[in-house]
Amino acid sequence: MGRHFGNLAKVRHIITYSLSPFEQRAFPNYFSKGIPNVWRRVTSSFFKVAPPMVLMYLTYSWGNSVHQQGKRKNSADYENDQ
Repeated sequence: MGRHFGNLAKVRHIITYSLSPFEQRAFPNYFSKGIPNVWRRVTSSFFKVAPPMVLMYLTYSWGNSVHQQGKRKNSADYENDQ
């Protein structure tokens, strides 16, 4: 009635390799190479990332303080009220 799903076409000149999941190591060199690599990447990009983030935080906090000051009522407008 036709070919089965896995044998629909014959593919030539393609080589595939596979490893059993039991032969693979889930975390090879995690502590000896992984953590130092993360530290190296963080320290190399710190001065590229930190200044814009600090500038944006300062701008955001300044904008919030200006907004809160603008929402306050002027107490001099209500001095003569009874």
